[in-house]
Amino acid sequence: MSIGARAAPLVRHRERAAVAAALVLLAASLALFWPGFAMYDSLAQYGQALSGTYDDWHPPIMARLWSLFGAVGTAPMLALQLSLYWLGLGLIAAAVRRSGRATASWGVIGIGLWPPLLGWQAVVLKDTQMLGALLAALGLIVWWRLPARKIPPLALAAIIMLMLYATLVRANAVFAVVPLAVMLMRRPGTAAGKVALGLAGIIVVLAGLTPINQRLFAAESSGVQRTQALYDLAGLAVRTDDEATGLPRTTIAALRAKHCVRPFFWDPLGEPRRCNDDLAPLRDIAPGRLYVMLAATMMHHPIAYAAHRLAHLNSTERWLVPWHWPGAAPPLQDEPNEFALRDPGAGARAWQHLAAALVEWPIGWPVLWAVLAAAALVPALRTDSAAARLAAALLVSALSLEASFAVLSIASDLRYHLWAITATAIAVLLLGRPVWRRALVVALGVVLVTGGAARLLLPSPPQTYIGMLG
Repeated sequence: MSIGARAAPLVRHRERAAVAAALVLLAASLALFWPGFAMYDSLAQYGQALSGTYDDWHPPIMARLWSLFGAVGTAPMLALQLSLYWLGLGLIAAAVRRSGRATASWGVIGIGLWPPLLGWQAVVLKDTQMLGALLAALGLIVWWRLPARKIPPLALAAIIMLMLYATLVRANAVFAVVPLAVMLMRRPGTAAGKVALGLAGIIVVLAGLTPINQRLFAAESSGVQRTQALYDLAGLAVRTDDEATGLPRTTIAALRAKHCVRPFFWDPLGEPRRCNDDLAPLRDIAPGRLYVMLAATMMHHPIAYAAHRLAHLNSTERWLVPWHWPGAAPPLQDEPNEFALRDPGAGARAWQHLAAALVEWPIGWPVLWAVLAAAALVPALRTDSAAARLAAALLVSALSLEASFAVLSIASDLRYHLWAITATAIAVLLLGRPVWRRALVVALGVVLVTGGAARLLLPSPPQTYIGMLG
C-alpha cells in the first residue's frame, strides 16, 4: 500500500474533525444564546411577521420567512442564522484542512469564536441573516473550488439560493454579493471585464430591489428610499446655506442650531422630537426628484459633499473617533417590547460583556480590516492558485462593501461591517502567513497610531441613543 493511500483515511478523519468541531460549537452557541437577542429592528420585523402587514423599511423577505414559524419569538431565526454560520465555517475549515494546512483550518474555526462576531450573530437581525447565508454559500464554494473541482448542480443551486437570500435580506448586500459572484466566475477573464460586469450587476440589482420588495413580497412603501437623499441634502444645506437643497435659509439655520446633521447617523433628521419637522419641505418630493436635486447640489458643492461623506465614513469605519464610540458592542438584553420575548441567560450576558471589551481594540475597527483587505488583495491577485483566487474574491467583496459606505450609508453600527471583517479574515487565512505579515505592517502603520491617538485625545461620546440624538 502506498504512503498516499495510507494517509488518505487520516486526512478524511481530520476533515471530519473540523466539521465536528463546527457542529459542537453550533450546539454550544444555541445553548448559550437561546432564544436569541432582539433589537429595535428585530422587533419591527417580528411585528410585521405576526400581523401579516409588511413595509419595505426593512427588506420584507426576512419578515416573510419569520412569519412561517408563527408567534414563537426569535428562536427559529436564531437557529437558522447560527446553523448557516457554523455550517459555512465548518466546510471552509474542512476544505482548508484537506489541503494540508491544519493551523489555517483551526484559524477559520477561531474566526467564528471571536466574541464580538459570535455575539452579534446571536442577535436576530437582517445583518446576521446576511452573514449566515453568505458564509454557508462560501462554505459550499470553498469545499468544491479549493481542490479545483467542479461544483455539482445541487450544490450550485443551494449557493445561488443562499446568495439570493443574502442579497434580498440586506439592502446594501448587493455591494458584497455581486462582486463576490463576479470574481468567482471564470469569465470574463480580464479585470476590466469583471469590473464592468460587477458594476452592471450592482445597478441592475439596485434597480430591482424596490419592485421585488413591493410587488413580489407585497410590502408597502415606507419612504425608506428617501433617507439617503434627505441625509445628504441636509448635510449639504448646513455646510453651504444653498437653498437649491430644497430647504429655505430659516430651516437650514434651525438644522445647524439644533445639530441635526451628525456623522454618526441620520436619526435626528427622522426623529419627531428633534428635527423631523424641519425636513417637511422635502418629504413630499418623489425619491427620484430628490436624487436629481442631490446630484445637482453635489456638482455645485463637491468639496462640501466630500467633507460631509468623509465625516460619516470616518464614523462608520471607526477610525478617528473617541473611545467607546457607540454601536459596536452586541446587546446585553432584548429591546423592551410587547411580545414577551425571553432574554438569553447569564452566560450569554457574560459573553456579550467580553465582546464589548474586545470590540474597542483595533481588531474591532472596520478601518483596520479595510486596510488589511486592500494590502492583501495585491498578492492575492498576483498568485495563481485556487486558494488565492478564492481569497481575491473575498477581498474584492469586502472592499466593495466598505467602499459603498462612502456614498450610501446613514448609520455607523459595527454590524454593517460583519461580512467585510469575516471575509477579510478568511481570505488572509487562505493566502497564508507571508501575506499576513505584509498586510499587517500596512494596517499597523496606517491605522493603529492615528486611531489610537484619536481615542486618547477626543472627548467621550454619549453612551445612550437619546444622548447621541442630542
